[in-house]
Amino acid sequence: MANTLSKQEIEEKVREVIVNQLDVQEADVKPESLIVDDLGADSLDLTELAVGFEDAFDLEIPDSDFGHLSTVDGVVQYISQRLQ
Repeated sequence: MANTLSKQEIEEKVREVIVNQLDVQEADVKPESLIVDDLGADSLDLTELAVGFEDAFDLEIPDSDFGHLSTVDGVVQYISQRLQ
């Protein structure tokens, strides 16, 4: 089940979702990357990313939570906490 994923596995899945949704190079997706400013996501992209993360990790991300996740590492930390 999803709650047995290591932090590294979560990070890999998060990167995969971001690369697929935003059509960016994997090398550009760093832990400190800002999803909007560095990776070019707009509000529609953020919604699509949230759906992608929900599907990848089998969890629900409330809209109110996702708005606070601005970096790749922030998303990884959030998902790690939600899966515990």
